[in-house]
Amino acid sequence: MLVDSHSHFDAPEFDADRHEALVRARAAGVTRQVVPAVTASSWSKLREVCANDAGLFPAYGLHPMYLADHRPAHLDDLRGWVERERPVAIGECGLDFFVDGLDASEQQRYFDGQLQLAREFDLPLIVHARRAVDAVIASVKRIGHLRGVVHSFSGSAEQARQLWQLGFLIGLGGPVTYERAHRLRTLASTMPLDFLLLETDAPDQPDAGIRGQRNEPSRLVVVGDVIAKLRGGSPEEIAAATTRNAERLFNLPAN
Repeated sequence: MLVDSHSHFDAPEFDADRHEALVRARAAGVTRQVVPAVTASSWSKLREVCANDAGLFPAYGLHPMYLADHRPAHLDDLRGWVERERPVAIGECGLDFFVDGLDASEQQRYFDGQLQLAREFDLPLIVHARRAVDAVIASVKRIGHLRGVVHSFSGSAEQARQLWQLGFLIGLGGPVTYERAHRLRTLASTMPLDFLLLETDAPDQPDAGIRGQRNEPSRLVVVGDVIAKLRGGSPEEIAAATTRNAERLFNLPAN
């Protein structure tokens, strides 16, 4: 049994075959998915998609790459959604210093607001950190008493250790399957399993076997198999450890 800790299963790329993709995921052993939001306008659809299957768990947040869609009032709206819906996490939130034109101070304002909500409601965070891991670490330290996951982690081993000390896990997905991802594969092969989550980020970040194609949660098995091979262990060991980690972080009910 596997948990996809980061899947955008509500995305329009799945509108035509969402049920079939879910069946494929279940057949592959991926029985649960955490589905984070990206904009306030997507929250209603995300809730509807997750309500249709007991294995889909919503998280609500404001993604830094969609800064143009966000309004300050959305942070107040998010508080209301968290109070009513009791999601498993707040996110996807974070900082992105890779994409040109995204105002860093505006990103920080929305990120800080979501960190404060996570602390207030004692919820984990699902964090996007692209070329911004140090800034994310500084923000987490400043607010304090937080936990969560930095998804699609691409930082250094030292940054990973700092995150673990702060109570954060790291999510690894399709990028680790590419042979040229040397730093990421070294981290996957040596890191403590207690801090690892598996993810697909579907429909994005396809693994090496489906390069350039739509990703989907059933491909999580490929990620687990690659990490198991890198560590010289078994896929079953990786599945068991990462499932325990996801259940603990997100307080998921028994499967």
